[in-house]
Amino acid sequence: MLPKERVAAAFAHQPSDKVPIYQGGFSSRAASAVLGREAYVGGGIQQYREARALWEGPDAHAEFLQRSRQDAWDLVRTLDLDLVRPSYWRLPVKPTRRLDEFTFFYGREEDTWRVMRFDPALELYQEVAASPQPPLTREDLERTVVAAEESLATYAPKAADFPELAAAQAEFGAERAVPGGGIAVCVPREAAWLEAVALYPDLVGRYLNAQAEYAARTAPVMAQLGLRYLMGGGDFASKNGPFYSPRAFHNLMLPALRRVSEACHAVGAYHMFASDGDLWPVAEDLFGASGVDCFYEIDRRAGMDLARLRTTFPHLTLLGGIASETLHLGTRAEVIQEVRSALAVAKEHGSIIVGCSNQIVPHTPPENIWAMMETLHAER
Repeated sequence: MLPKERVAAAFAHQPSDKVPIYQGGFSSRAASAVLGREAYVGGGIQQYREARALWEGPDAHAEFLQRSRQDAWDLVRTLDLDLVRPSYWRLPVKPTRRLDEFTFFYGREEDTWRVMRFDPALELYQEVAASPQPPLTREDLERTVVAAEESLATYAPKAADFPELAAAQAEFGAERAVPGGGIAVCVPREAAWLEAVALYPDLVGRYLNAQAEYAARTAPVMAQLGLRYLMGGGDFASKNGPFYSPRAFHNLMLPALRRVSEACHAVGAYHMFASDGDLWPVAEDLFGASGVDCFYEIDRRAGMDLARLRTTFPHLTLLGGIASETLHLGTRAEVIQEVRSALAVAKEHGSIIVGCSNQIVPHTPPENIWAMMETLHAER
């Protein structure tokens, strides 16, 4: 079977010749070990690279974009993955000033500003200083919601708005499965928004409904590009469970997710949902009543067990099964054992695309990455 046929079988709950494989993401250092050169992929490091390229000028930025695309694609080919990750993190905002090699200033000193600094060891690009901002009020949240609702009047997405996805589909679509996006729905994780779930649920519901409408208008464009596996969701849990109550999820998130699922299904696409953490307290709504077709970023260490998920929700396709922590801190033998356990569940229950559920972090031993990949290819 072609790689894309294996992925299609996993979503259609049909057998395939091999267990399909993918990888959730790579830090630059981990990807560099795979490609044998500095790899322009990753998280915060890519945001820093883009800031640096934008500061250096249009030619440097064009080179950054081309190199980032090529390295993301080369990873897919080198590792022979069935499901493609077409791109990595971006921050397409030109800094106002460069303070030193790793630090940029954004905004205006007399107005709103922030300072971002890159940590090479951790590959993080983080805010280290900012203009004083008062706590968000209900009025601030209301303005955000109204702006989102009003912008829907002019939101009419088209294929040309997604050049990276179109390029990836042109490059890989004949052989491999390329996912789309633009359908995320989530409550922002700032304290004011989480408090608003309890204090101003109607306001949060309106915001989620606006997000769902954006997603519903984007899904047909993804289908037009030939992208059927649409990645959405948004982190809302830790290992201790969701950040807000199951009742709030039922009342606020569930209607929005149903809207997105209906829109995806209307154009022959699948609704994929991602979040870290223990999601069992809301699982019946999230994986049952919502119409979500696929769960990714599966947090094995938080109790999101592949076999339990597949037997509890037989309609659900799963991506993952291998923890970043195991790759980072485990022995080679422990990595192989975890890969084999995920493959065993996939072979028994089907509809599982096996790989590292999340980012392969910096300082992950290259021998562990190769142990994972060699086992995946040899035993799937």
